[in-house]
Amino acid sequence: MLMRMVVVLGLLFSTLNAVAATLSVEALVSPAWVERGAGGREPLTPGLALRSGDRVITGSGARALLRMSEGSAVKLGENATFSVDRIDEKNTSAGRAVSGALSVAQGAFRFTSRFFGSQRSRRDLDIRVATVTAGIRGTDIWGKGSADRDIVCLIEGKIEIEHRGEKFAMNEPLSFLIAPREGPRLPVAPVPEAQLKEWALETEIAPASGATRRNGKHRIVAASNVDESAAKETVARLRGAGYPAAVRAYRSGEALRYDVNISGLASAEDAAKMESALRTAGLLLR
Repeated sequence: MLMRMVVVLGLLFSTLNAVAATLSVEALVSPAWVERGAGGREPLTPGLALRSGDRVITGSGARALLRMSEGSAVKLGENATFSVDRIDEKNTSAGRAVSGALSVAQGAFRFTSRFFGSQRSRRDLDIRVATVTAGIRGTDIWGKGSADRDIVCLIEGKIEIEHRGEKFAMNEPLSFLIAPREGPRLPVAPVPEAQLKEWALETEIAPASGATRRNGKHRIVAASNVDESAAKETVARLRGAGYPAAVRAYRSGEALRYDVNISGLASAEDAAKMESALRTAGLLLR
């Protein structure tokens, strides 16, 4: 029965990936999850197509790189909560148009237009960082929501800001604003280079950090040559902990045996890093 379930899930995943998604997962450092209404929580997986109503949650030390079909990127840092409130793409007489509303309840994010290429399209996105909403038409911004304040930093381009009913433009690159949860908003000010570098690191996927990527070629084995019960238990623990584990069934003599794998790792170094992290957490059954 487990084998049939794995085959069905594999076919469903292939079907989803055959469709050009407006927003999808390009790479990540686990643990991370996606919540879909009453469908519960599942581990985030490279290649997964995100849709309106989805919520992405990253754990401690995690990162996520999301790809928009028109070439933009959304990067998420650790302990972030990111919601796809609305996302839509359509072809018009003036070309392709992408619109939507995204929100970051907590954690760091970065939005960069044309990160994956220079495809031409019209963009009409609003990104809300708790109390601050930024209207995006084509730019590079960084932001973070926390318990005591919200930050928006304009790196390139220009954005329209709305905060507590007030609307104004930020059109000076390398400037930022801080909006405390209590009290007035601080004036827009130039961002120091050292501060921008520090913030940028919060949303970047570092080399050899245990990252999985779309079309990643490496894998680790979390459990090998086990029975169905052990395979189910291991998969449930890994997926519950935010790691995209899957089962491979095979015959060993007269018996049916199972391996539990995490595939799509970006490099051998990433595989070694993830294996070490899972071993430390007691999530490897071998």
